[in-house]
Amino acid sequence: MKYRLLGNTGIKVSELCLGTMTFGKQADERTSFAIIDKAVNAGVNFIDTADVYPIPPDENTWGATEEMIGKWLKGKNNQFVLATKCKQRVGLSINDEGLSRRHIMNSVEASLKRLQTDSFDLYQAHAPDPNTPLEETLRAFDDLLQQGKVKAIGCSNYPAWQIALALGISDKQGWSRWATVQPRYNMLYREIETELLPLCQNQNLGVLCYNPLAGGMLTGKYNSLESQDAGARFTLGKTGDLYRERYWHQAHLAEANRLSEFFNKRGKSIITASIAWVLAQPGVTSAILGASKADQLDLTLKAADFTLEEEEKAFCNLAWYNLPRPANPPG
Repeated sequence: MKYRLLGNTGIKVSELCLGTMTFGKQADERTSFAIIDKAVNAGVNFIDTADVYPIPPDENTWGATEEMIGKWLKGKNNQFVLATKCKQRVGLSINDEGLSRRHIMNSVEASLKRLQTDSFDLYQAHAPDPNTPLEETLRAFDDLLQQGKVKAIGCSNYPAWQIALALGISDKQGWSRWATVQPRYNMLYREIETELLPLCQNQNLGVLCYNPLAGGMLTGKYNSLESQDAGARFTLGKTGDLYRERYWHQAHLAEANRLSEFFNKRGKSIITASIAWVLAQPGVTSAILGASKADQLDLTLKAADFTLEEEEKAFCNLAWYNLPRPANPPG
């Protein structure tokens, strides 16, 4: 396992990060612990979660993933870099969501309790909140740093323009900056290369990429759009709807199968290659791996020691450009 600096925080993280949104639904506690054990034994020191997990979210399981992680981590927190997020609904009150100071402060206390710690390494805004001024969110995050409840702050799912605006506000006010960004990125979705990745490189922001396997589309296991496995990402209620909208299209399936056939002929796995491709992109700090069973990590963890040949890189790079584009793209 290789380790990289997390932006300008001075914190070193494994280039493979363990994502945990399956813990508590797709994976029970015993299975979740086995997944963590396997990742840690391979050298992973970076764990990412969120207060709203597991997916799909519902009022009976809000926070269950953090509770599981807290139980596993108890007594060994200092050995790992722990990241969590806030913003999504995690309660029945009208104010139990968003990025207001009220919700952020309530959320961090609840997450600290569930994770059985007095501080975690990275706290992230899970997504933009159009109802709260960015200044209020940034001030609250800075206060958490000053209080010692978090060691670094960042965001997830923000567009480049809004991140640039946030950095400018923080600089002007003398507040701590967001140090990391968590975007969606894989061979079938490369929008971040236009503005977000260059911004992150210029400003030395850590980039933690989720969906490196395109929700499972880049596993090579789907032969047709009728071949969804029960319990797979594409079948999980509203979360499944979101993933089908992202990737469940004939053109995406065709590219995934083209890639799978290419790597099969070379005696390699599209799974390992897809994650290695993400890690090889300039500006990327870590790729977030998900699993609902421990053995699913067998091929993903191999990406840490997998180097794409030039011919393979060129073949992989074609996938995004082979996909159709909207007739009237936004902007």
